[in-house]
Amino acid sequence: MRIAVFGAGGVGGFFGARLLRSGQEVLFIARGSHLEAIRANGLRLEGPDGHVLVNPTTATNRSDEVGPVDAVLVAVKAWQVEEAAKAMKPLIGETTIVIPFQNGVEAPGQLARVLGREHVIAGLCILISYIKRPGVIQHVGGAPYVALGELDNKKTERVLALRRLIEEAGVECEVPDDIQAAMWNKFLLITSFGGVGAITRAPVGVVRSLPETRVLLEEAMHEVVAVATAHGVVLPQDATGTAMKGIDEFDPTSTASMQGDIADGRPSELEYQNGAVVRIGRSMGVCRHSIARLYIPKPSPT
Repeated sequence: MRIAVFGAGGVGGFFGARLLRSGQEVLFIARGSHLEAIRANGLRLEGPDGHVLVNPTTATNRSDEVGPVDAVLVAVKAWQVEEAAKAMKPLIGETTIVIPFQNGVEAPGQLARVLGREHVIAGLCILISYIKRPGVIQHVGGAPYVALGELDNKKTERVLALRRLIEEAGVECEVPDDIQAAMWNKFLLITSFGGVGAITRAPVGVVRSLPETRVLLEEAMHEVVAVATAHGVVLPQDATGTAMKGIDEFDPTSTASMQGDIADGRPSELEYQNGAVVRIGRSMGVCRHSIARLYIPKPSPT
């Protein structure tokens, strides 16, 4: 299969390298010094399972140099999705499928509005990895995981074929009965963990141990469940309990990626995590303010 990875950072670079090593034709859309390093020396994947060096035949910052592909893995940050959707139009052929791996729940809709609903499936990944230096992706640990599915949850051949391809690359992949519920279930954890971590500037071991911040975590999770329910998404009955159990199992020094971005003054996914809960909640008449306390919207243009 001919696959374009749009955004070859910690997520895109990891999955692209795995797919390329498994025998797929993978073309990387990247930029800056990372792109130049991939062109010059290949893409190196480092992690607890060992080190792998792959040499893609194509690494570029221009989609029109690649042309139509069978699939596009969208691995840019959430705030870049709309711009990326426009830039990837040359990659889209009659049967191309596009899979977003962003944190949040809005990327499939954003892509569908630009590229057409028929090209987009929903997806999520669980992975801790980052660009260690240009041309090198560091996988921190833990088994990588992917879930994907059609927007209407039909088990189509293209979804099942993509699952097989990802599994052949050594990554656990699932086609859940309800991909929207799966996305919101992850969303429940990351918005709460990231939001509380960002506002406290504290690692998870501190946040979960203090009664006040632990309650804030739980309140934020309950709000996401309420918004999801109003949005027509049915989450497991024990969704908040399961998420809190996961947080209790995190390394006590762990921090969320959004928390780190905000602390370091970098652009963050706040608008597409906590902000999305507030916006969707208000549109559904649901707003309990727990998430709102962790979110300051961008000022409106004047």
